[in-house]
Amino acid sequence: MFNRPKHKPGRIDTLIGAGTRVVGDVQFTGGLHVDGFVKGNVDAPAESGSVLGISDGGVVEGSVAVPNVILNGTVIGDILAHHRLELGATAKVTGNVYYGLIEMAIGAEINGKLVHEPPKDGVRQATKQDAIAGANGAAPHAPVADKPREAAL
Repeated sequence: MFNRPKHKPGRIDTLIGAGTRVVGDVQFTGGLHVDGFVKGNVDAPAESGSVLGISDGGVVEGSVAVPNVILNGTVIGDILAHHRLELGATAKVTGNVYYGLIEMAIGAEINGKLVHEPPKDGVRQATKQDAIAGANGAAPHAPVADKPREAAL
């Protein structure tokens, strides 16, 4: 859209083909590409840099917790993309989405909440007190890493 390079999946270590149905949890590191069906949770360590790609015909029925997710298919369950989530035009999510960075194409569908989860490297996380203050109408504390914004003219 803004002449930025698209995040391309690196090496694919594991492929679940279009005619394949997996029943059970999948834990991996590296690259996993799903063209088939997975009924179970898909997990990769948060600091691994792993990438999950789900093609147009791919379906995951369970939660996904992977650092980088490129979704063009369907996920029925929550997604936790520790680093980056890319939703293509044919992506469908039924569940809550927790992300560090997100990119959505026109046509992507999310039926659930979108929750930004900032990185844990030096930036103060929102606390329970911030949530209570916000619910009571008070302004929550600004993250430590934020700088004051210039007034718009």
